[in-house]
Amino acid sequence: MASLSLSRLRAVDGTGETEHFRYRLAPPDGPYIDSQRGHKAFGFTPEKILYSEDNAKSWARQTPFPDAANVLWSTFLKNGNILFATRANLYLSTDNLATWREITVKRPDGSDYKPHTPVDPAAPGWYFHSLDGIHTWEVDGKEILVWGNYCNVLGGAVPVNIYYSVDGGETVKLAYGFGQNPKFQQKGATPDQFIGEPGNPVIARHIHCVMYHPAERAFYACTGDINRGHGNECHWLRGTYDWAADAWDWQVLISVNSNSRFKSGGIAFVDGLLHWAADANGPKLPNQKHDRGIFRCAPGDFTDRSKHTRLFDAQFEMANMIVEDGVMIASHCAPASIFKTGFAYSPDLGKTWREYDLAEFGPRSPVRFHSKNAEGWIRVDLRTGWISRAEVLFIQPKA
Repeated sequence: MASLSLSRLRAVDGTGETEHFRYRLAPPDGPYIDSQRGHKAFGFTPEKILYSEDNAKSWARQTPFPDAANVLWSTFLKNGNILFATRANLYLSTDNLATWREITVKRPDGSDYKPHTPVDPAAPGWYFHSLDGIHTWEVDGKEILVWGNYCNVLGGAVPVNIYYSVDGGETVKLAYGFGQNPKFQQKGATPDQFIGEPGNPVIARHIHCVMYHPAERAFYACTGDINRGHGNECHWLRGTYDWAADAWDWQVLISVNSNSRFKSGGIAFVDGLLHWAADANGPKLPNQKHDRGIFRCAPGDFTDRSKHTRLFDAQFEMANMIVEDGVMIASHCAPASIFKTGFAYSPDLGKTWREYDLAEFGPRSPVRFHSKNAEGWIRVDLRTGWISRAEVLFIQPKA
């Protein structure tokens, strides 16, 4: 059951509450709070990178960083390391931002994987920026970091990759590189100058989500967006990692065009079942509906639509989702929704639903859901349009 709710208590300072959750904006005069883990947070201003030990209430360290205005991604590792990235560069701090050093990504054979030289230096591409927010998992007591880049929308043409680290960010390698998409290349590039992996026929525009399923010891990744005449860009891949060999095996499960429930950016595994939010869009027949919703099935039944359970009949594109402690939160893509800042919320793992519009924030697309911090707040990016950075929102589910 789903219903629309516009009633809530709210204040002019960006705080408020609904029947199901409290919410608040990050302070407008503070740094951009980019990531969190436990009681720690990472933020930045145009001149500095910042580290907090008290859930972003204060900043224990503020370090000058020459390219701070272009920070696009960050994550905390279990060992305390902080990995963060600008548009085409990756950095590691092992001492809570007292110092940092640049990390060069490695190919599977150990050779350097370096960014291309951009025709326009102001548009080097988004090599490391993600649309999802959960990137670390424990496997047999060891932590693995895996994420993919959401790119080729702003910032210039860039290859599409999945990255990983098994040593706390000290070494970052390519887990998978997509092929050369003729649509997303530098201006004037000839085929011999194309970026992307030349030996891989699987092309994509960008990666929507990568998620781990412990029961299978497997990773699932979904890409976008649409067939532009060079083949489908929306794929689901399943990958397994061999710790002893430091090697990956990736298989394409399904490839589709854009009007499909298999176009997704929100993936979660709960009790052995696969959950995902669909952001189907693109061309359709006059009397045809977009194949949207929030779905659930056994992983082995994923490619069989008859085995899917539609938990929520979404009317709008929902490309981001988090599932934590039985609560499901999926977000609307603002340009495709009648909501300003829309969320679908289920407090009981999909049995019942309520949609909320936090309209006071204007047209915003919520993305990059980070797991709860030590005080129970989920961190969310609010983006103007679909992907331009605006504010940071915190959501605290009620008991």
